Amino acid sequence: MDAILNFLQQTGFSMIVADPKVLIMIAVACFLAYLAIHKGFEPLLLLPIAFGMLLTNLPGAEMYHEILFAGGHVNWALFGGAEVTLEMIEEWRASGVSEAIISTVSVGQTISVGLIDVLYLGVKLGVYPCLIFFGVGAMTDFGPLIANPKSLLLGAAAQLGIFITYICAVSFFGFNPAEASSIGIIGGADGPTAIFVTSRLAPHLLGPIAVAAYSYMALVPVIQPPIMRLLTTKKERQIVMKELRPVSKKEKIIFPFVVTIFVALLVPSAAPLVGCLMLGNLFRESGRTERLSKTVQNELCNIVTIFLGVSVGATATATTFLSGRTLAIIVMGVVAFGFGTAGGVLLAKFMNLFLKEKINPLIGSAGVSAVPMAARVSQVEGQKANPGNFLLMHAMGPNVAGVIGSAIAAGVLMALFG
Repeated sequence: MDAILNFLQQTGFSMIVADPKVLIMIAVACFLAYLAIHKGFEPLLLLPIAFGMLLTNLPGAEMYHEILFAGGHVNWALFGGAEVTLEMIEEWRASGVSEAIISTVSVGQTISVGLIDVLYLGVKLGVYPCLIFFGVGAMTDFGPLIANPKSLLLGAAAQLGIFITYICAVSFFGFNPAEASSIGIIGGADGPTAIFVTSRLAPHLLGPIAVAAYSYMALVPVIQPPIMRLLTTKKERQIVMKELRPVSKKEKIIFPFVVTIFVALLVPSAAPLVGCLMLGNLFRESGRTERLSKTVQNELCNIVTIFLGVSVGATATATTFLSGRTLAIIVMGVVAFGFGTAGGVLLAKFMNLFLKEKINPLIGSAGVSAVPMAARVSQVEGQKANPGNFLLMHAMGPNVAGVIGSAIAAGVLMALFG
């Protein structure tokens, strides 16, 4: 009988009784999986995130231990099998680690490192987002941006949402500057960049921020059109732009070198993201590395996407996710996207005051770096106003500029608050 009782106490069912909040997280994980599978919302990353969230909230599975990353850094001693000491606990308290996380260990305890603990090192050390950028670079054609350099300004203007959200998060929701920076970067509409910044500045918010970033990226076709129509007249939406000039192969090869050197010197902390982005693009454009280009676009990108999604989802534990702060992050995410979209559109309207050849303001909304979804939204809205209007290639300029812009913005925030 004692053996049976002991077995029952070891099951996850009995642990749920002690911590029923995990049921809510399991339900949230299943809902995100439903959105990914049934609705098609960013399934390549949302599905791994959902399943990672499910795994980490199954009582007794012991796949992920928040305490190994407490205090914002990797506790390598615990990874190596060292015992928890009183000094460690006091250090965690001093660095602001929540008592709920500290209470999961006791003095003299050793941690059995789980599978996701190991996978999460790639996030914590900033490896996965950079590897994703290899693939993004190899899949991106910078030709429209090179053909129309003014697009760079629209991509920069669309980063307005990042900084407006930063101000709101600090002023109205009480987040500290590092946390507000991580929330604001959602407005860049670039999941890997959001994960990269958050893992450096506010790792305890990684779960909510990752879920918000990828959920809103999937909702770009829903969030952007009302803002675009509100800020433009029908006449502006009907503007037809002339065909872009052809871009030579030489220009496409020189471009990655110029951008990498300039950005790395301007914002050194953005060099890992931009460098990987441009190297991936160089694989694509050089004409000499087709095998490498295909590898980073497919095998490497797919493998890293799985590891990234599962490990990021695992950070969404009941302790960190079920709080008022998570709701605030969700709200701020919408604000970030809204102001980012508005910033690009309004700058395009302002530029039209001085340009002989007018820009269709709709392409400004593509400055958020949800490639190529935001550009397609510009195309769809343009054709609603003028069925003969083809804005896709014009919108791709601000769209890819937004990828670079969000990486630079991330570098600025990390330099200021890292």
